[in-house]
Amino acid sequence: MSRYLLKRLASAVLVILVLSVVVHALFYVVPGDAAKVACGERCSPAQVAQVRERLGLDHPVLAQYGHFLQGLFAGRDFSTGTGVQHCDAPCLGLSYQTDQEVTRLVLERLPATASLAFGAMILALVVGVGTGLLSAVRRGSVLERALTLLTLTGTGMPVFILGLLLLMAVCAYLQWLPFPSYVPLTDDPEQWAWNMLLPWITLGLFESAKYARLTRSSTLETLAEDHIRTFRAYGVPERSVVTRHALRGAVPPVVALSALDLGTMLGGAVLTESLFGIPGLGKTLIDSIRGIDLPVVVGVVLVIGTAVVLANVVADLLYALADRRVTLT
Repeated sequence: MSRYLLKRLASAVLVILVLSVVVHALFYVVPGDAAKVACGERCSPAQVAQVRERLGLDHPVLAQYGHFLQGLFAGRDFSTGTGVQHCDAPCLGLSYQTDQEVTRLVLERLPATASLAFGAMILALVVGVGTGLLSAVRRGSVLERALTLLTLTGTGMPVFILGLLLLMAVCAYLQWLPFPSYVPLTDDPEQWAWNMLLPWITLGLFESAKYARLTRSSTLETLAEDHIRTFRAYGVPERSVVTRHALRGAVPPVVALSALDLGTMLGGAVLTESLFGIPGLGKTLIDSIRGIDLPVVVGVVLVIGTAVVLANVVADLLYALADRRVTLT
């Protein structure tokens, strides 16, 4: 296990390094003159030159990437136009719009995204696994057809459409809940929970559809295996067959997918955060793209990519722990 974990972590570090090269090149090299893009079309050559200096784009491409790595591991200094500002490691850069450290900005916005991601994932697993298991057990019944129709509808419905429908139905028409306005957990836990309820339901129901389909197919596949027929032939109760044996075969793929999805949501549930005004990484990314704040865009994209890469490592480990047939080499 330890040897496999070290190998996976080493490969993850390599992938993250390659990802940093791609992201840096995509936003700073591919646009041509990134300083002009960040400054805007109405900027004079002198203003573009000033922006180029602030972003550190007045050096060769390899030197720019070297400075980026230096910031990650040792920190670096940035010119703010009126002085020099030091950014401690790990430094993802300095916001062009606010002169705020990108790392600090990410850490400030991460709790909101984490609260959304973990709450939605718990709801998605409970609803998805329960619905999928019930569909498999009641295969061929009217209930199974209705649940299948619901999961197919959930899979094909965009999350922002589902969120808008819930906002109109729950907040505007039925008035069961006020329109969500994010409150930090440390300020008021009760108000935080009430305001996060609708975003959790929106993202959780959207994600639960895939878990329902995956659980149903895995459970049906396990129920068709020979050892399940043997248990039934020996008179093992059907409830025990389903919960102790069939469900065990459906757990590994669900666990692996949930770890990967959680990493993606921690990187930023862009549409959900933008729809409900949650100040998380996804909304930060959208706002930075609109303001052409390249350092923030690069930093947030790199954090999202890192979260997905690490989630893949966790998913592999959880799959191996959940399925004893898998050997770690």
